[in-house]
Amino acid sequence: MRIATWNVNSITARLPRLLAWLENSGTDVLCIQETKCSAEQFPADELRELGYESAVNANGRWNGVALLSRVGLEDVVLGLPGDPGYDGAEEPRAISATCGPVRAWSVYVPNGREVDHPHYAYKLQWFEALKAAVAGDAAGSRPFAVLGDYNVAPTDDDVWDISLFEGATHVTPGERAALAALRETGLTDVVPRPLKYDHPFTYWDYRQLGFPKNRGMRIDLVYGNESFAKAVSDAYVDREERKGKGASDHAPVVVDLDV
Repeated sequence: MRIATWNVNSITARLPRLLAWLENSGTDVLCIQETKCSAEQFPADELRELGYESAVNANGRWNGVALLSRVGLEDVVLGLPGDPGYDGAEEPRAISATCGPVRAWSVYVPNGREVDHPHYAYKLQWFEALKAAVAGDAAGSRPFAVLGDYNVAPTDDDVWDISLFEGATHVTPGERAALAALRETGLTDVVPRPLKYDHPFTYWDYRQLGFPKNRGMRIDLVYGNESFAKAVSDAYVDREERKGKGASDHAPVVVDLDV
């Protein structure tokens, strides 16, 4: 079974590339972030033609997550139980479902914006809610994983130049502590480092030739429980999909499982 996560940065803008990638990659389950569309605008028909069922949590121009599966899609839960909300509203940042033998979450963790911004406090609260929501499945025997754009670089080696991030979000002790607390529920990072290259970044800014100069960050993660981690036979970042015209600023992260 092949499961992947990909922040597509607008499924409408990325649809031709997404469909081609699904046809060529052999992916059974895909967790999507930043759909940037309403549920009604989501291209479920086009994906169904390729054999994928869709579950979507989206409400408009910003955020939005989805799960695509060609191995079954059951027990779908939209949203994050205990979501703290931001500015009086819950944002569409989480969705979970059972896909064949695996229970999976697709998550788009809040950005945080700036350390002294209310969005940063919301980010940490959101992590607390995520930890509480997944703890039972994380400790269970069924293969389980939380995949998505975490908007946190776990270590200094996961950014291209840590000296440029002083005082910035994505690398603060508070955010990394939240990641550590999530792992303590029984989850581990199943994508090894290094892979076939020293820095398996997953995101590169469009500006200032970020990708050609490999000025990236590793913020798209796959955290699996013990059963999931033991089943992993391979994992990689599909850097090729970050190349060329019309690419997302994130690359897919792909994990193969023997289940």
